[in-house]
Amino acid sequence: MKVTSALSIIHPITVSHGKNATVWDTEGKEYIDFIGGIGVLNLGHCHPKIVSAITDQAQKLTHSAYNAVPHQLYKDLLTALSEFIPTKTPFFGMLTNSGAESTENALKIARMNTGRLVSIAFDGGFHGRTLAALNLNGKVLPYKKSLGPLPGPVYHLPFPSPDNTVTSQMAIEALERLINVEIDVNDISSIFVEPVQGEGGFQVLDRDFAHYLREFCDKHGIVYVFDEIQSGFGRTGMPFAFQHLEVEPDIILLAKSIAGGLPLGAVMGKQRLMENLPPGSLGGTFSGNTIACAAALATIEILSDHETLKKWGEGYESMVKEIHAQWISEGLSCVGELTGIGAMIGIPLIKQNGEPDPDMLTKLLPMARERGLLLMPSGKNRNIIRLLAPLTISSEQLRAGLVILGECLFTIMNLQVE
Repeated sequence: MKVTSALSIIHPITVSHGKNATVWDTEGKEYIDFIGGIGVLNLGHCHPKIVSAITDQAQKLTHSAYNAVPHQLYKDLLTALSEFIPTKTPFFGMLTNSGAESTENALKIARMNTGRLVSIAFDGGFHGRTLAALNLNGKVLPYKKSLGPLPGPVYHLPFPSPDNTVTSQMAIEALERLINVEIDVNDISSIFVEPVQGEGGFQVLDRDFAHYLREFCDKHGIVYVFDEIQSGFGRTGMPFAFQHLEVEPDIILLAKSIAGGLPLGAVMGKQRLMENLPPGSLGGTFSGNTIACAAALATIEILSDHETLKKWGEGYESMVKEIHAQWISEGLSCVGELTGIGAMIGIPLIKQNGEPDPDMLTKLLPMARERGLLLMPSGKNRNIIRLLAPLTISSEQLRAGLVILGECLFTIMNLQVE
């Protein structure tokens, strides 16, 4: 096998096929998938409508580089995205190949519009693995180790959330200190923030602080960027997480579940930002591939049924909370308070003194896998289970997966006591 060891593998199995929330490995073993391609499969593996769109398009045109020879699906998708993103005025945009590429282009757009270089991001945030995106990430290991100086400058603030101990006032004071001690506010081009942190452990941005940032950016001419790469496309029970905060960004970053498993991303923003750029300054050879666009159009059509989307999110959240409460009542003391919202919920694993317990999660992953459940870690201390089962998972299968999870946690906890 010629795959570099720099790719860290969570589960040492090889999957062969999948259907909705179930996958099978090459040995024929069946698993309930609570990972969903790390948030790429909100509509599950091989959703029939998406597969049909892919196969139909593959017989017509597999690719045309939009910068050279435009194709209609690119135009149709940007129109559909503009209508799907609930903003007061329509957003304009471009298509990319990934979340990291969306981040990089947003940095370019902010710099070109403001003539400034400084960006602000948050502790625990994750925005990609390319060099400029790396500097926005709110942790060193494993992403920034041994890389030396990164493109920037970027400054980080504490992330305020009802899911952690950082308050809105603490974050406001940190921002005020930053512009009084470290940097001139007139040098700041952009502020990047996730409405709900993904890798950071499914923590919801404090609503008051989100509004404060909107006012701060308006006052100082700063581009306000929401990274919805993981939280978008229905994961929180609404099309986008920023709707819960009731604050609009200037730019929104998209990828992951945008195209049902195909590589695609987008940068969508206010017209004044997206139209004030030199021709040729944005683009890419593969970005906006025809087959990925067809898949994305099918995805948006499915998720445009807001009542069904709300029902999926509420049902998912309700069941996780029900099972969690049952665990607590039965004495499962190794789980903390749930984080996140809708179908974007984290389960912290903690020690008896309340401190994070990454060792328990390390033990849990192989045990759950052996029993047919695939899980994904997250959080600064790598102690939070991030549930990313498809929104389309049946209530029976969701419950079955949570039962396996609970059984594993009780087993590990009892072994530790012994």
